[in-house]
Amino acid sequence: MTIVSPSHGYLAFRGEPTADLFRQAPTLPTDFLFGFATAAAQIEGGGPEAEKASGRGDSIWDEFCDRPGNIRDGSNVKRTCNHLEKYKEDIALMKSLGANSYRFSISWPRVIPLGGKGDPVNQKGIRFYNDLIDECLKVGLVPFVTLYHWDLPLELFKRYGGWLDKEKIVEDYTHYAKTCFDLFGDRVKHWLTFNEPWCTAVLGHGIGQFAPGHVSNTEPWIVGQSLMIAHASAAKLYMREYKAKQGGMIGITLNGDWTDPYDESPENVEAAQRKMDFAVGWFADVIYLGRYPQSMIDILGDRLPQFSQEELDLLKDSSEFYGCNTYTTNTIKATRTKDEYAGYTTMAFDKPDGTEIGVKSQLGWLRDVPWGFRRLLNYLYQRYKKPIYMTENGWAIKGESALSPAEASIQADDEGRVQYYNGYTQALKEAIQIDGVDVRSYFGFMDNFEWASGLVPRFGSVYVDYETFERTPKDSATSLMKFFKDNISTK
Repeated sequence: MTIVSPSHGYLAFRGEPTADLFRQAPTLPTDFLFGFATAAAQIEGGGPEAEKASGRGDSIWDEFCDRPGNIRDGSNVKRTCNHLEKYKEDIALMKSLGANSYRFSISWPRVIPLGGKGDPVNQKGIRFYNDLIDECLKVGLVPFVTLYHWDLPLELFKRYGGWLDKEKIVEDYTHYAKTCFDLFGDRVKHWLTFNEPWCTAVLGHGIGQFAPGHVSNTEPWIVGQSLMIAHASAAKLYMREYKAKQGGMIGITLNGDWTDPYDESPENVEAAQRKMDFAVGWFADVIYLGRYPQSMIDILGDRLPQFSQEELDLLKDSSEFYGCNTYTTNTIKATRTKDEYAGYTTMAFDKPDGTEIGVKSQLGWLRDVPWGFRRLLNYLYQRYKKPIYMTENGWAIKGESALSPAEASIQADDEGRVQYYNGYTQALKEAIQIDGVDVRSYFGFMDNFEWASGLVPRFGSVYVDYETFERTPKDSATSLMKFFKDNISTK
């Protein structure tokens, strides 16, 4: 049973359903999509010479990686997993493991190296994505395509500051999106305009951990508005000119983890909602509800850019579903901090009884909290009333990155990740079957370039030897795919 309080809109579970009810619930829908999720900048690069020969232009991540100290291990987006050469092998591996879909991103600078509407396209890049899509369809994987996963063409940043210039970037991004719809839309039926705009705005322009590495308390909100208008411009273009003839759908994927109040005191419940407003509502409330969360208006004042009526009309109904990336859960206290991006709340994992929620991972921010995942799915579905596509979820095991390639090949047993996936897929199943949440996909990971953390943390259920590019499936890949094989209806 779920209870929603009208006073603060916060969801909490009171008791669990009976085992009999769960056993009698229907299985997952026949058209449920599941498989592996990647991003171009995380997996495509085979080395500087190969990237140069491919015709890809530099992105802001190339420049960011070249600056000493930005990437934990000094690695670079130019050399990651060599998916550019090994895509057929990777697709065959995904299919052999049981996946029915592959979520990947198109690299804007690989298609249009300089990025702008008047700039030439790269035929080698276009050929690669045509071949990649065709290979997916050949083996029976549904291509689920992200148009922008953080790799802005560097030239556009040099020309006018990238996402800081709303008018110019919306025009160039929409042209890029149109190019992709024209080239690939006859075969791609699932489009995502952006992956995690919060990260582009905050990590890239607020605290400087991601490219382009800016530190500012004004830029994130400007960038956030540019991203939303660019999303809506491309999405409405697709709906207006392509949807009827190509038969696809388009939406956006947002990151955001569940926030559980430290206790049930009114101030901590309110703080948990405020944190959710800043993490999710910043983008989701505007796109799906047509307004900023009131808590953001109260805190940010005139730093929060206003939308014209024309822009609000453009944003309305601009995402046909809710794309969700999530990993963990935090407990939230009202104790004031300096973290504006968390609504000045205190994020932790402890509870009043002295215990902590969730098993620890290799990374300090990541805990294994499946019940929080279920609560998040309920919250998103009840608040935004859109079908949910789970587009990213994964786990980094403590100590796994220290294994040598030989050890990793022998020790394909990744029990912690198996446990994580078991918990999260069970929570997914319960949200669908018991709570009635409309969830339509779930994607895991393969080892890859983890942005500012470089090649150090391993989130994948497929091990990648970064010297030889050899792939080795881990136990979690088999168990994750088996879950969907066992739970998706064949009727």
